[in-house]
Amino acid sequence: MKTEREVQKQVIETFKAMGYAYLGDLTKSDNENINKESLKAWLIKNQKIEPERWHKIEQKIHNALKNDLYEANQKFYKLLIYGVRTKISQNENTQTHWLIDWKDVSQNEFSVAEEVSVKGPNMKRPDIVLYVNGIALGVLELKKSSVSVESGIRQNLDNQKKEFIRDFFKTIQLVMAGNESQGLRYGVIETKEKYYLSWKEEGVLKNLFETIECFLKKERFLEFIHDFLIFDKGQKKCARFHQYFAIKKTQEFIKRKEGGDYLAHARQR
Repeated sequence: MKTEREVQKQVIETFKAMGYAYLGDLTKSDNENINKESLKAWLIKNQKIEPERWHKIEQKIHNALKNDLYEANQKFYKLLIYGVRTKISQNENTQTHWLIDWKDVSQNEFSVAEEVSVKGPNMKRPDIVLYVNGIALGVLELKKSSVSVESGIRQNLDNQKKEFIRDFFKTIQLVMAGNESQGLRYGVIETKEKYYLSWKEEGVLKNLFETIECFLKKERFLEFIHDFLIFDKGQKKCARFHQYFAIKKTQEFIKRKEGGDYLAHARQR
């Protein structure tokens, strides 16, 4: 039986094979949910923003994240999906800047880190954190086979409490736990233990590593965040696997019948 450390090492290797850049073991770092230098560098490279524009973007992000967890997560999600609108002078037309390139996945910078130390009222250290353009979007707690995946879920829930690292989760879109015997479970912020979901897919074994390869490959990771999360009456919710595949089939049918980009149209409505 593998130790938890050995499982974690194999998970890291899985992400590296999927094209995620490895940021290392961040135990000794003081980490936040946004690496501002990484995000700024990506925006300068991909959207040619100037320093004054960056300050406006940074302020919009700060304003979103100063709220408590649910409201902050919701406001930040809107910035992710609809872009950050800025205006430097009265005479300038409002400009929209995208924190993620939703149209061309290859333009984004995906990375993974382990043992990510985060300061709060009490320091915590998530096992795995997934970043896109310097923004922490996914957290994964791992356990060895003899320790239940529910233990990892409870660890996620504890980490979201005010006495630990609640603020870190304000940018997080997928909260996950896994082990080799039970596979991967996923939810969102404040998802109760009993509502964590399993990902199932035709031709894929209930295997932690294969599930990661399917569910968290770059294209699907972003697609799931963009199209399969909702905020509903004070709760954030995510799609079950069968809902995901049913909607995908519907989208494909509509594209065949009508042509065009269904998802883009759906977002505009």
